[in-house]
Amino acid sequence: MLTALDHVNLHTDKPDALAQWYENILGLERGPRPNFSIPGIWLYLNDQPVVHVVEVDQPPEHAAVSLEHFAFRAEGMAAFEATLKQHDLQYERVDLTEIDVDIVQYNLRDPMGTHIHIDFKPSVEAGMVEGFR
Repeated sequence: MLTALDHVNLHTDKPDALAQWYENILGLERGPRPNFSIPGIWLYLNDQPVVHVVEVDQPPEHAAVSLEHFAFRAEGMAAFEATLKQHDLQYERVDLTEIDVDIVQYNLRDPMGTHIHIDFKPSVEAGMVEGFR
């Protein structure tokens, strides 16, 4: 029986730049990684390495990738949106509360074009942010 999604593995010819994006925008932190035969970086959320960045010689062709997106749950929606604006990133905010789902999601793309969405629960955010909504 599955219990959780463990990690996402991303291939890039620019591992440091991609890792910096995940650090600066999503707040992940670099951490220990086994000494595999191929270079790479592990990015941690709390104590879990959730994004594995693997260095490749050639950038992957977008058409060859079948992953449509991956998502994180998060808190601190106002601060996250401020970070996106500070870095002048394009994003789409989708309010699913209109269909009685307690989620507001931010859709964006990393520097390699990978679609990511960050999900916030408005019911939780309302208690965290004065004057929410």
